[in-house]
Amino acid sequence: MKQEQGELQQRWPLVLATCIGIISSSFVLPYYTIGALVGPVTTEFGWTRAEFQSAILFSSGLGALTSPFVGWLIDRFGARRVALPAMLGLGVGFFLASSMQGELWMLFLAYGSIALLGAGTIPVTWTRAIATSFFKRRGLALGLSLTGTGICASVAPHYTVWLTSEFGWRGAYIGLGLVPFVLVWPVLYFLFRPIESSEIEENQVSHEVHEGLTLSEAARSYRFWILLLSILFAYMGFSGIGPNLFPSMTDDGFSREQAASIQSVFGISIIIGRVVVGYLCDRYWAPGIACVCLLMPTIGTLIFFGEQSFAMAAIASFTIGFAAGAELDLMAFLAAKYFGLRHYAKIYSVLYATLAVCSGTAPMTFARVYDVTGSYDTGFVVATGLFLTASVMVLSLGRYPKAYHSMR
Repeated sequence: MKQEQGELQQRWPLVLATCIGIISSSFVLPYYTIGALVGPVTTEFGWTRAEFQSAILFSSGLGALTSPFVGWLIDRFGARRVALPAMLGLGVGFFLASSMQGELWMLFLAYGSIALLGAGTIPVTWTRAIATSFFKRRGLALGLSLTGTGICASVAPHYTVWLTSEFGWRGAYIGLGLVPFVLVWPVLYFLFRPIESSEIEENQVSHEVHEGLTLSEAARSYRFWILLLSILFAYMGFSGIGPNLFPSMTDDGFSREQAASIQSVFGISIIIGRVVVGYLCDRYWAPGIACVCLLMPTIGTLIFFGEQSFAMAAIASFTIGFAAGAELDLMAFLAAKYFGLRHYAKIYSVLYATLAVCSGTAPMTFARVYDVTGSYDTGFVVATGLFLTASVMVLSLGRYPKAYHSMR
């Protein structure tokens, strides 16, 4: 126990820096701010919601294509050298978005730039840093680090609404672009110093870093495809709801401030889900925990089907956010547990590519359902089925491989 506590006490600056880096990353900041920008931008340019949300599809698609390359860069040069320049590139992408003049190609250029210039800020960068730096408390360290997504989901909508009301949507994009430059990059420069594989040769647990399956070996395992498909189904639900939660709440009669508060509950629950699930994964069978977590959002989607009070909307948002927070943590933990750390960056990058495709496809699909039906209800029903399917699939992962049992 003392060794476990010492690991967190010794490396807490890395956890803090990773958390802050995740807050302002290409897979989080654009995702949790686009909902507050839908109304102002589409009103000015006359775009449909599906057209505007398709920017996330384009951005996520590029993220999916580049993730294997990012994994290779991290294995070769280390997470720090990849993250620092990418964080600045992310800010440049937001600055480009502020110059849009009504042509859709400019929208895609801006969000494409966010994905490409900020490619080194995707989850594989942060989870690889934690996975190679923590061994006894890896689950909790991952959970604490990944709370950055929940913090972003809680704060970013309010920040974006304030920026829009004070400076317009162009000023909002500039304000978002300043976050990586002014807040995040200095923190990463001083505190983001993960232990890389090359530094662990003499470490007593160095064998864990070099054990595991190669990417091709993992791809031949049924567990790889079970994990990939469960991620696919779960994130189709989470990603469809996340960016559309804000506009769906305003459609139901809530004010923009109330809608931002409901999305903040979503973000807070992500934080709670990260920490709780990370703690439990260090002690219990992670697929069982995943199953329970994926059953929780079915309560929320059923509440969102039809009209609801502010209190019920907040409860629904909490159940979905808790599970969404747990899922990314679980994906990182299960990838290390079942496939080892030998080719972790490459394996995780492929899994992340699936997540990225879902994160881009689902928001546009949900928005398209709204454009056709005038309601998000059909999307909530489909999401219920996706969560149920994923919760059953994850149980078939089976016992942890004995070769990697020491990673627990």
